[in-house]
Amino acid sequence: MNKINPKKLLNSKWTATKVENKERHFLVVEVEYDENANVLLCVIEAVMTKRQAPIEWQNLNDRSQWLTGWV
Repeated sequence: MNKINPKKLLNSKWTATKVENKERHFLVVEVEYDENANVLLCVIEAVMTKRQAPIEWQNLNDRSQWLTGWV
């Protein structure tokens, strides 16, 4: 399990364990918080294609799907 600090999500780097459309490396490009510093929105961007997609930030904790950094 990856340990993620929600306050440090922005600009964090991630590697998908299952490559789709040659998209393996991702960067968190947008994070929105509520007044209690809870994450409302997290958007990742594929480095190769620049495709952006919203993601449930808690899914980044799943090591079967995501690895921290660019591996």
